[in-house]
Amino acid sequence: MPERILSGLRRLNRVVALLVGAGLLACAGFVLLDITLRQVGASFGGTDEISGYAMAIATSWGMAYTLLELGHVRIDLIRSRLHERGRAMMDLFSMLALTLTVTLIAWKCWPVVANSLANDSRANTPLETPLPLVQVPWFAGWAWFALMAWITLLAAAALVARGRLGESEQAIGAFAEQETLK
Repeated sequence: MPERILSGLRRLNRVVALLVGAGLLACAGFVLLDITLRQVGASFGGTDEISGYAMAIATSWGMAYTLLELGHVRIDLIRSRLHERGRAMMDLFSMLALTLTVTLIAWKCWPVVANSLANDSRANTPLETPLPLVQVPWFAGWAWFALMAWITLLAAAALVARGRLGESEQAIGAFAEQETLK
C-alpha cells in the first residue's frame, strides 16, 4: 500500500510539474515578447515583476516534485557508511527534519497571505499587483509541499516498520548513492 501511495503521488506531482513548466514557458514567452516590443519602442512593462512572481510560485510548487524524485540536496557522509537499517533510520530522520521545516514554512506563510487578503494589499510597484493574486498560489505550493512531505514520511515509515528497507530507500533515500549502487 505505501508504495502505491508514493507511486500515485509521483504521477500527480509530474502533472503539477508539467503545469508549472507550462506556466514558466508562458512567462518566458511574455518576457521575450516584451523584449521584442522594446526594439520598436513599445513595452508591456513589469515583466521583471511578473517573472519574479512566476518564479516564486513555480519554486513553491516544484519542491514537492523534487522531493518525490529524490532531487533535494543531501549530505550523506555518515549515511553512506551505515548498513541498510542505519541508512533507513537516517533517511527517516532527514525526511522528518525536512517535513517539520517545510510545515513550519507553510505555517508561517499563511499570516502573510491572510494580511494581504484582509488589507487588499497591492505591490508597491507601477503595476500595483494585488498581492493575494500572487501569494495564494505561492502559499498553496508550500502547503502542497508540506502535505506531500508528510504523506511521503508516513509511507516510508510504514515501509521501514514492515522491514521493506530497500523500498524505503527508493522512496526517500539519497539519489546520488542509489545511482552509484546500480
